Amino acid sequence: MLHQDWMRMALLQAQLAFEQGEAPIGAVIVHNDKVIAEAHNEKEQRNDPTAHAEILAIQRAAETLGSWRLSEATLYVTLEPCPMCAGAIVQARLKRLVYGTMDLKGGATGSVLNVLDYTLWNHRVEILAGVLEEECTDILKRFFKKLR
Repeated sequence: MLHQDWMRMALLQAQLAFEQGEAPIGAVIVHNDKVIAEAHNEKEQRNDPTAHAEILAIQRAAETLGSWRLSEATLYVTLEPCPMCAGAIVQARLKRLVYGTMDLKGGATGSVLNVLDYTLWNHRVEILAGVLEEECTDILKRFFKKLR
């Protein structure tokens, strides 16, 4: 499958979040061309500020593989990760991050800052940005317009 196909799966997760009144951010983790974890934001539902789609997906992927080292896995997420999630990506040793749209207010993998490019980390993560950017941006715009 192509990056766009995996991102469409992340967008389905974002849609679930949207329908549940959560910020519509979805994540999918792929290992050996197979989805091993899916998640969407659950901050409101869990009343937990750490229940970001990326964090939940990383936890589920580690459980699926029986290891916290996700060094051959790719994380697909609809919005650029925040500093907390970027740190978790490094700690999980993910091979690659693919995201849809930049977060110009709080993104930590290239827009506002780049946690993944810190030279002293012992792990490097490949980054691919802008996959299905228009669709990923659109769902966020629709959600926040609905809130107003």
